[in-house]
Amino acid sequence: MNRNQVLPQVELSTTPDALRKVDFCASHPYKGGGFLEISMLPRIAQDVSKIEFGDGFHWKLDTHFEDVHGGEPRQIVDLELNGRLHKVCQRCLKDCSLDLVEKRQFIMVPTETEADEHPIEDDYREPLVASQQFDLLEAIEDEILLSLPLIPKHPEGTCEPHASSFGDSMGELEAPEKPKNPFNILKDIKKI
Repeated sequence: MNRNQVLPQVELSTTPDALRKVDFCASHPYKGGGFLEISMLPRIAQDVSKIEFGDGFHWKLDTHFEDVHGGEPRQIVDLELNGRLHKVCQRCLKDCSLDLVEKRQFIMVPTETEADEHPIEDDYREPLVASQQFDLLEAIEDEILLSLPLIPKHPEGTCEPHASSFGDSMGELEAPEKPKNPFNILKDIKKI
């Protein structure tokens, strides 16, 4: 039986409380979308350099069921993210705007064991464990965090390295002091 033809999609509420309690064990598909301000994403909020008007993330979610050979149909979750935040550029140490556009697909599995057994080479779909109180808001925040660059920087050529990267004297490059040869120390000891 194809559940997509039988049950209409349920519209998700966009309130943070409702997004923290989505029943992915239910037998109906979901759809929804909205805008999440940075303040609604606590782990991201503590790591931004500043918050400007318009910072945050638009999200869109659609699910459908897919038949599995010899088993129950699995819910497939398509998630789209589009937004902006500000972090400190690690090259010039000034504010840097980061834009994010991401599309991900997940497959809902009933147990942690099945999630662990999911083929690791399947880059197309990531397994998520379905529950009656699934925290979709946390999953969205996880995807945003995973999509951010490890070292935020302005595009190449748009900023100059900060002076502290070179030490106090940028103009003069001092030759590094030559390390003392440990055998010379032993030779001096032998003379005594």
